[in-house]
Amino acid sequence: MPEPSPALAGLGWPLRFLAYAAVGAVAGLGQSPWGLWPLTLVALVAVMLFMAAEAGWKRAAFAGWAFGAGYFALTLHWIVQPFLIDIARHGWMAPFALVFMALGMALFWAAAGGIAAALGRGRAHPWAIVAGLGLAELTRSLVMTGFPWALLGHIWLDTPMVQIASYVGPHGLSLLTLAVPACAVSLWPRKLWLAAPLVLLGLGWLVLEPGPGADVQAQIEAGAPVVRLVQPNARQDSKWDPGMAETLFQRQLQLTTAGGDNADPDRVPDLVVWPETSVQWLLEYSEDVLRDVAVAARGAPVALGILRRDASRYFNSMVVVDRTGAVTDIYDKWHLVPFGEYVPLGELAARFGIRGLAASQGGGYSAGEGPGLVTIPGLGPAMPLICYEGIFPEEVNDAPERPRLLILITNDAWFGNWAGPEQHFAQARLRAIEQGLPLVRVANTGISGLIDPHGRVLGQLPLNLSGALDVPLPEAKPPTIYTKLGDWPAIVLLFILFLGLWLHRHRLGVDPIRRAA
Repeated sequence: MPEPSPALAGLGWPLRFLAYAAVGAVAGLGQSPWGLWPLTLVALVAVMLFMAAEAGWKRAAFAGWAFGAGYFALTLHWIVQPFLIDIARHGWMAPFALVFMALGMALFWAAAGGIAAALGRGRAHPWAIVAGLGLAELTRSLVMTGFPWALLGHIWLDTPMVQIASYVGPHGLSLLTLAVPACAVSLWPRKLWLAAPLVLLGLGWLVLEPGPGADVQAQIEAGAPVVRLVQPNARQDSKWDPGMAETLFQRQLQLTTAGGDNADPDRVPDLVVWPETSVQWLLEYSEDVLRDVAVAARGAPVALGILRRDASRYFNSMVVVDRTGAVTDIYDKWHLVPFGEYVPLGELAARFGIRGLAASQGGGYSAGEGPGLVTIPGLGPAMPLICYEGIFPEEVNDAPERPRLLILITNDAWFGNWAGPEQHFAQARLRAIEQGLPLVRVANTGISGLIDPHGRVLGQLPLNLSGALDVPLPEAKPPTIYTKLGDWPAIVLLFILFLGLWLHRHRLGVDPIRRAA
C-alpha cells in the first residue's frame, strides 16, 4: 500500500470539505442517468488514500461526511423538484431540502469514516472503509423508514455484474463494489501486477453488454401473455385540476382501447395497467367510471391506481377491475413517503398548515396492512408496489407467496424530467433481478416499461409522452438466492469483515477505540 496522501489532510477545514465533496460528486457519476461507473471506482480509490492520512476519528468522520455530502448532493439533486410544483407555496423549501438531504444522508458516511479510523491501520485501512461504508449503506436503508436510494452497488446496472444482485442483493453488491478499490489500494504499487489478469478478465466481461433478452416477437408467437401499459402524461400541476379530470380520464380510455403503434387490433391484451392515482375520483364514487374502464379494456382485467376512503381514513390504492367493471381485489399502499404522503403527528401538524406534499386530506394518507398480493384473472398472483415501495428490496421479499409478476405503478411527475425518474426506473430493474420476476412498471409521465427477470427492458415509453405499449410478459425464473436468504449474505460478510479487522488490530497490540482517539 502506498504512503497515505497528505494532499487533503493539510488543508483548512473549508477547503478540505470542498475537496472531499468534489471527490464524492465524482463518485456519484456512476449512478443513473450518467452510468460512469469507472469514475466511482477511481473516486473511491482516491478517498481511501486521502482518508488514510487523516489523524484521529474526528477528522476521518469529517472527511467521510464531506465525501458523502458531495455524493448525495449530486445523486439526489432531483429532490428539489416536488417543491417546484407549487412554487408559490413550497418553492422556498427547495434549497433547504437539498442541503439537509445531502448533509443528513452524509452523516451515515461520517460514521463510516470514524469506524475506519478506529479499526483500520496500514493495509487494513481500505478494508475498514469497506466495512464502514458497507454498514452505513445498510443502515441508511433501514433507519427512520429507510432510504436505499443511489446505493453504491447501483452503479453496475448496465453491466453484467448487476446479476450478482440475485444472489447477494443490493447490499452485497455494494460491498463487492467497495472491495474493488480496496484491492487496488492494498496492492498498489508493487503487487498490483498480481491482480492484472483478473482486472483484464473483469473489464472484458463488463464491456460485453448483455443483449436485449429473448426476442419479443418470438415470445408473442409462443403465446406469451400481453400487457398493455397506459401512460397518460398528466402534468402534476394539472393532474388534480377538476376541470381536467374528464379530459385525462378520456385520454386513458382511448389509449386503453386503441393501444399504441405496436398493438395488434385483433388481439385483446391479457392485462391493462394504469399508473398511480390515474382515476381522479374516490373509489366510492367511481362505479360508473370503472364500468367505462372495463368497456375500454374489451374484457381484459385492468390494474389501476385510485384513492379510496374508509370512514375518516384515506388510502393510496391499487384495484383490479374485471370485465364487468367490478373491483375484484384492492391493495392499499403501506410504506408511505414521510412528509410527502403523511406527516408525523399529522393531525396536529395540519392545524399549523403543514401537510404532505402529495396528500391533501388531513395529515395525509393512512398506511395499508403491509405487503400483499392481488389476483389478476388469467395470470394469477401479482405483487403490487406503489411508487416509493419499489425502492425497498427487503420488503419485496416479504410477499406472502411467490407471485407471477411484480406490478409497480407510480407518478414520477414529482421527480422532474431527468435524474429522478431515471434513478427510480433503475431501481425497478434491480427489483426484477433480485426476485427473478418480470416487473411491469407504469408511470404517469414515464418512464413506463416491462422488465424481464434479468433486468432487461423489453419495451418502454419515454418521459413526457402520452401513449400505450403492448409488451409480452416473460416467464418468471426459479426463486433466486436473494429471495430465500434476503440480506443475510451481506450481513454475514460484514460481520466477518469487522471481526477480521478487530482481530487484526488486537494482533498488533492496539486498542482500536483508544488508537482512533
